[in-house]
Amino acid sequence: MIFRRVWLSAGALGLALSSLPCVAASAAPVPSGPGWSLQRDADAVRDAGVTGVEVRLDTPGGTVTARSGVGDSATGRPVPVDGHLRLGSTTKTFVATVVLQLVGERRISLDQRVEDLLPGVVSGAGNDGRTITVRDLLRHTSGLPEYVSDVLPEPTARAYFANRWRTYRPEDLVRLAMRHAPAFPAGTRWAYSNTNYLLAAMIVERVTGRTWEQQVHDRILRPLGLRGTDTPGTDPFLPYPHAANYQQFTVNGPMVDTTIPYRPFDSGADGSMTGTARDLNRFFAALASGRLLKPAELAAMRTTVAMPDDSGHPKGTRDGLGLFFNPLSCGGGYLGHGGNGFGYDVQAATTMDGRRTISVAAHSRSADPGTSARQEAAVRDLIDHALCQPA
Repeated sequence: MIFRRVWLSAGALGLALSSLPCVAASAAPVPSGPGWSLQRDADAVRDAGVTGVEVRLDTPGGTVTARSGVGDSATGRPVPVDGHLRLGSTTKTFVATVVLQLVGERRISLDQRVEDLLPGVVSGAGNDGRTITVRDLLRHTSGLPEYVSDVLPEPTARAYFANRWRTYRPEDLVRLAMRHAPAFPAGTRWAYSNTNYLLAAMIVERVTGRTWEQQVHDRILRPLGLRGTDTPGTDPFLPYPHAANYQQFTVNGPMVDTTIPYRPFDSGADGSMTGTARDLNRFFAALASGRLLKPAELAAMRTTVAMPDDSGHPKGTRDGLGLFFNPLSCGGGYLGHGGNGFGYDVQAATTMDGRRTISVAAHSRSADPGTSARQEAAVRDLIDHALCQPA
């Protein structure tokens, strides 16, 4: 369940590292199957080459956390407890929740055309807002092109350092995307595009007169008491405590500290939020249990479409409206979303009823395809083991 931006294919980026020792763990009693250990699974992610790992599992029986590796490879300091994280594309689930709340209030409809809400914005190179619905934006069936390659000409350390302080307005990024032809006619296929959620946020502002950030704070963060979560926009600095993020841009290349984000695509509604594992779990548990959406809108969010075999997601993954469904080895499945960027990968997942919720943060990424695949598999196994345990 690695939710990449399109330029981050498995093994294209990241940091290949030797195994690092476990430095800390805390555990409250939680029911588990014979021999199962969250700490052991966190260590397996570290052993796959990740510098630092943080995991939090919340269940009706209590909370268990695990940390492995280090939070700073230069000093060897441990991964902080409930440290601040870059949420990347997990931001999209917050934005989709706001849109669906507006649907429940009858202020917009999932079947409304983008052109009706944002006249003239989606046009050019064959893109046509008259054929794309709000639903298409939220579930990535719009066919709209990505803007990412326009703001990151090459995935190199040189490009990262040269451009990481540059910022764009969402409207400018959408205009960049509109220079490219659509991937397919709207509603006919699935392809992940960050452009979709820039447009969804623009719709929120057009309909409410307030920014998506303001709406997320008022409708989600404040009611749920998520004080460790924020919408920092172009502010590049994570609050303390936090672990450092590391990216290797070429196989066998050096480790690069990328704790400062790449602002051209880390400052909007498609991936700018920061938060903590505690807050992520509270958000996804509230969402899955129906505390944030009315039944009709939650059902719409959970209504999924198939994804192509080459999507980069595990077999059986399906996409809903800002929420993915993933099968479990023990039967059934879980809901979640992840986010990643230079040097970090965060995954949040919850059982269908919201009673068992987990967040996993990995603080480095590998350029080696084999190492990258092992890291992704280790994270998937950790989530599967944790959610398959008795409640």
